[in-house]
Amino acid sequence: MNLSLLRRGLLLSGLLALLGFDALAQSQPANLAAQFGPVQLSMNAGDGPQDLDIAIKVLLGITLLTLAPSIILLMTCFTRIVIVLSFIRSALSLQGTPANQIIIGLSLFMTFFIMEPVWTHIQTDAVVPYEEKRITGKAAMENATSHLRAFMLRQARPKDVELFVNMAGLPATAPDQLPLKVVIPGFVISELRTAFQMGFLLFVPFILIDLVVATVLMSMGMMMMPPMTISMPLKILLFVLVDGWGLVVSSLVRSFGM
Repeated sequence: MNLSLLRRGLLLSGLLALLGFDALAQSQPANLAAQFGPVQLSMNAGDGPQDLDIAIKVLLGITLLTLAPSIILLMTCFTRIVIVLSFIRSALSLQGTPANQIIIGLSLFMTFFIMEPVWTHIQTDAVVPYEEKRITGKAAMENATSHLRAFMLRQARPKDVELFVNMAGLPATAPDQLPLKVVIPGFVISELRTAFQMGFLLFVPFILIDLVVATVLMSMGMMMMPPMTISMPLKILLFVLVDGWGLVVSSLVRSFGM
């Protein structure tokens, strides 16, 4: 995550807060004066630095909450997992089973499991030292970013990362010094490619079942019967007999080198 982006978010949030307070004061000046009395702002109060520090922490927390979905989607293994699980549902010819909530929930918990080593390193090298006042906020952000960058570079194809490096016009740079603006899109493209490859391999056995069922029905002259009526129970039975969910989940976890 870029530190300049956080600073812009903090400034924008502070500006919106000030504008909202000013609009409220102009629209209801009598009520404000009656309830709270005259409002005075002082920049030389004895507890000024403490209040400023608390305000920055609140704004930083709000900014992180707004960016949390993007972080989970674009900088973790969530994308690959949720796409593969969606492919399974499509391959089984099931429209709403498992439900989207179950797929998203399973993907989130698998993401937490796979990313746990990265979170541990971030906690040890960034969060704890910053809370203990041993490093600055900028150093903590750089330490956290370095661990996320290392994870994404391990999973991304060099070809995809080089594509965005060339489009950005960057000179020859060490992998651990690459900016996130080229690492994140390269990582996302690699995750999409890997997820579609795994989805194709999952589709193959179920397509064969559809072909066999359609051929048998045609040979028996039952052309009016939809093949899905027969093939869907057979695909579900095959998936259950081979412990499909266990195989898919273990394959996904091992695909990240665990």
